[in-house]
Amino acid sequence: MKPGTIVYQGKTKKDNEIFIRYPMKFDLSEMIRYINTLSKERTLILFQGEQMNEKEEKRYLTSKLKKIKNHKEVALFVFHNEKLIGEAHITLKDKAEGHVGEFGISIDKDFRGEGIGKLLMRLIFEESKKNIPDLKICTLGVFANNAAAYAMYEKFGFMKYGKLPNGLHYKGEYIDHVYMYKKTSR
Repeated sequence: MKPGTIVYQGKTKKDNEIFIRYPMKFDLSEMIRYINTLSKERTLILFQGEQMNEKEEKRYLTSKLKKIKNHKEVALFVFHNEKLIGEAHITLKDKAEGHVGEFGISIDKDFRGEGIGKLLMRLIFEESKKNIPDLKICTLGVFANNAAAYAMYEKFGFMKYGKLPNGLHYKGEYIDHVYMYKKTSR
């Protein structure tokens, strides 16, 4: 898919105007602001206070754009008033796991509960069907204490296949890391 291609324009449940599109090189500064804000929040993601710098994030974005071009990843960014407020991706693994994609999603705290996560999940799987022909299985990891995310993943057909007890360090405690998967319809 071409960088910057818009896949959705509309309003959230709270009437906020959003658009969802593929990333492009121009997004670097917004990506840095977004991930560093989420990390400072210490929300239920792997980043727990670490701060990304321009060099690290540029390398990440360059790799992402290359994988998208080579049909090894689908990534969608959600914007409100030119501000990055959400992101989702499915990235293929390689070698013997080249048919398995890892899924990730995050939404800015000020926009949670507006239906963006469900919309983004629907769109990312539609885009993966068109743009990642090798994808057969999709996996994800979820914090065991994130009941809302777990329920949403189940609604989208994900099933639990395991957990790593105390696999995540979150706000001074160790919690289980739950692993889920779903087969894609190909």
